[in-house]
Order: sequence, then structure tokens, then C-alpha cells
Amino acid sequence: MTPQIGISGPTPGLMGVMEADGIMPCWFQCWDWLLFSGCTVLYSPALCEGSRVTASLPAFGWIWSRESQKEIEKEKEAYRQRTAAFQQDLEAKYHTMISENRRAVAQLSLELEKEQNRTTSYREALISQGRRLVEERKLLEQERAQVMQEKRQLQPLRNAYLSCLGQEEDWQRRARLLLKEFEDALTERQNIYCSLLLPRHKRLEIEKSLLVRASTDPVAADLEMAAGLTDIFKHDTYCGDVWNTNKRQNGRLMWLYLKYWEVIVELKKFKKVEKAILEK
Repeated sequence: MTPQIGISGPTPGLMGVMEADGIMPCWFQCWDWLLFSGCTVLYSPALCEGSRVTASLPAFGWIWSRESQKEIEKEKEAYRQRTAAFQQDLEAKYHTMISENRRAVAQLSLELEKEQNRTTSYREALISQGRRLVEERKLLEQERAQVMQEKRQLQPLRNAYLSCLGQEEDWQRRARLLLKEFEDALTERQNIYCSLLLPRHKRLEIEKSLLVRASTDPVAADLEMAAGLTDIFKHDTYCGDVWNTNKRQNGRLMWLYLKYWEVIVELKKFKKVEKAILEK
């Protein structure tokens, strides 16, 4: 009969059958995976002899349990190493995250401080500007009050000035009209002087008429025009070119005197107004 080896649970009926067939049952607890299945190893003496097994069952169990223990310790060590590496990785990530968060918080704190300083400077500038505006407003109000007071004080003087100007307006109008008439007469006189065809006696008549009016007219006498006319008649000998047809291009001294008399009219007007105001 061929020797058999099998694995089965500890069933009494099966054990009797196996013994009847010449198979000796042997039970031992597996130290590795057999430990969890609770199996029984069956072997035959013939098989043991054919394999030259000299070790006893307790020695085999001890060797099996030692190897299993080594594997368990090896797996435990690998597990501890993986756990330690994973823990170190988590701690590194945690510290990195903490450092980044701290840097971000520090940056935000710095920016917040800058914004607070900027806001404070803006507030101080606005307060300073507000105070300056208040002071300027007070000064403007004081100046306005002073100007209004001066205006009230000068109002009578202004009324007197306008009244004097109104009174002198008639004299000034007559003076401008007189100067216009003298300008036309002097232009005609100079044209005759420069002409080769017009008679000389006509020029002399115009000169005589102007001198008489300058002596008799109150406005002309006030402007002292007689002396100026005499100077013009003696020294103004300028004429335009031969083909000149524009009368106003003749003479030079006469135009200077006419401009001078216009200025004298304006000057006398303000002098009379000043005199009238000072007398009041």
C-alpha cells in the first residue's frame, strides 16, 4: 500500500480509518499560517523513513516557529520603518506648511502695518489741511471785513470822485472838439506849405486864425496852445515826397504837439478832480 500524507481536522472517525490503512496521524499547531487554520499534519512511518527524517516533531515545530518569528519580526520592522518614514514625511510637510503659514502671516502683518501707517499719515495730512483751511478762512474773513470797512469809508470819496468826473466831462468834451478842429487846420496848413501850387497867403491866414483862437478860447488858453502853434509854424518844415497825395504824411512836429495836448487834457481832468476831492 502506498504511504499517504494528508491534512485534516481532528475527527475521531477519520483517525480510525487512517490507522486501519497504516497511516499514523500526527497533530501539531502550525506556527505561521497553520496556526490560524488549526490543521493537523498526517504522516506515515514509511514516508518518514523514505525521506530520512531524523528530527523529532518538537524540533520541527521549533524550527518552524523560529522562522515564522523571524518573518514576523522582519515584517514588523518593515512596518515600523514605513510608519516612521510616513511619520517623518508628515512631520516635514507639517513643518513646511507651518513655515509657509508663518511667512504668509508675517507678510500680511507687514502689509497691514504699512497700510495702517499710510492711513495714519493720510489722516494726519487731512487734519493738518483742515486746520490750515480753517486758518485761511479766518484770514479771508478778516480781510473781507477790512475791505468792506474801507469800502464804507471810501464810499463818500468815490461819490465825490464820480461827481467831479461828471462835472469835468463837459470841459473834456470841448477840449477834444477843439483839438480835432486844430488838427484839421494844421493838416491843411501843412499841406499848403508843402504844395507848389497853392497860394502862400492862404497858409498865413490859417496860421493867424489859429493863433487868435488859441489866445481867446478858454480851453486853448488853459492848454497853452499858442506857444506850441508858434513853434510849429517856425520849425515844422517836413513834407512828404513830391507825388504824395496824403495830407497826413506831411509834418512831424505838429503831430507831436497834438499828441501832447491830448495827454494834457487827460492830465488836467484828473488834476481838477483831485483838487476838488482834496478841498472836500
